[in-house]
Amino acid sequence: MAIGAGVGRAPTGKPVALWTGPLGRTTVGLFALAFLVAFESLAVITVMPEVARDLDGLGAYAVAFAAPIAVSILSRTVAVPWIDRSGPGPALAGGVAVFALGLLACGTASTMTWFLVGRAVQGLGMGAIGVGLYVVVARAYPVDLRPRALAVMTSAWTLPAVVGPAIAGGLAHLLGWRAVFLMAPALAVVSLAVAWRPVRDLGGAVETADQAGPAARRAPVAAAATAGGAVLLLSVAGQRAVAWWPFLLVGSAVLLAVAVRQLVPPRTWTGGRGLPSLMGARSLLASAYFAAEVYVPLALVDLHDVPVGLAGAVLSVAAFTWFAGAWAVSRPERLGPFLATTQRRAALGAGAICLGILAVPLVLLPQVPVVLVVAAWAVGGFGMGAAMTSFVTEVLARSAPGEQASSSASLQTSDSVAESTALALGSAVFASVVVHGVGAAVLAAFVVPVGCAVAALGVLRRGFTS
Repeated sequence: MAIGAGVGRAPTGKPVALWTGPLGRTTVGLFALAFLVAFESLAVITVMPEVARDLDGLGAYAVAFAAPIAVSILSRTVAVPWIDRSGPGPALAGGVAVFALGLLACGTASTMTWFLVGRAVQGLGMGAIGVGLYVVVARAYPVDLRPRALAVMTSAWTLPAVVGPAIAGGLAHLLGWRAVFLMAPALAVVSLAVAWRPVRDLGGAVETADQAGPAARRAPVAAAATAGGAVLLLSVAGQRAVAWWPFLLVGSAVLLAVAVRQLVPPRTWTGGRGLPSLMGARSLLASAYFAAEVYVPLALVDLHDVPVGLAGAVLSVAAFTWFAGAWAVSRPERLGPFLATTQRRAALGAGAICLGILAVPLVLLPQVPVVLVVAAWAVGGFGMGAAMTSFVTEVLARSAPGEQASSSASLQTSDSVAESTALALGSAVFASVVVHGVGAAVLAAFVVPVGCAVAALGVLRRGFTS
């Protein structure tokens, strides 16, 4: 029996520890693999302006970020039956290998086209890694330790958020931007070596994963490929890179809505009780947060004359409070009876996210001190940590062993689709209004995160009912 089937105590009756004993190396492995993806994701943001200049690819700037997201939708879908059949170990190993191959392709790219191919290959690896890590949490950890394991994964994003841009910028300055990609495969090998031993023995949850006919297996793969293509088209439309961008925006959104129906539970974003609304509320909240976040540094710099470095530090502060939120809900016994249920902890996070989003209109008021904006956004970061951890904990708790991989893939795909759509819509609105000033454009684009937040609050409660 996997340890995840227990009640959180060893045969002696002592509580199972997170960082020592049988789970110690698993926890270190979770952190290492999450750190790998986090560091590279944040490092790419830092060096992309230099990459675009060197490869004459400024026009494809947004695609460089959309490509891995789009391709990861396909790789998650493919990874589900593989994990069901063989456990998360092989999928994680394959994902890390492909991710490293993508890094090498980016680091050796002589054209922007080849660089984009490398970014797409990275996405293939990221999708498998993301699903695999959630399944490890579900199968290796007792139910009461899963929130703490998820907090460990969150902490793996906090450190890169603080030091990642500085390290990437230093490497690019000393050795060139290619060093950021060519040195990272070594980190990938180390991460996998740390994680491999504990995850390789987590076998498949079902032995009949291939009983579905070939047509049934091809259908979600085709839908995933279509959804990935639609995400790319949405990104291009959001940048208004072509004259007929409004038609592209609407067409790709419709195509995405049709394709994604096969990749997430029915009524995921329309209030279906249980898992559908759990996934939908989480994705809408995340979309609201990220659709607002992109404008906070911009508005601080343009409207408050805040130096770029200090504006970026606002996001670093939110990264710390994100971890604080995840850590807080990982130990519910310390929160008191009012927050004793996962639903209430998720609602706490959702409320904090909504307060954080208010930082966007606050930025537009010159009389509002910057410190108040920083405080508001820090509250939003806390809410993200609390809400995201609570939703994942509940989704895993409601998923049988044979459903953990598919639920994890659906959850992450739902996030990718909702966030990409919100960012594309916000970008299109911003670009349309910016001729009237940055403040007016930010205020107009603010409609997107507000709409996402309102929709999330509308379905949140239904996610915790059967």
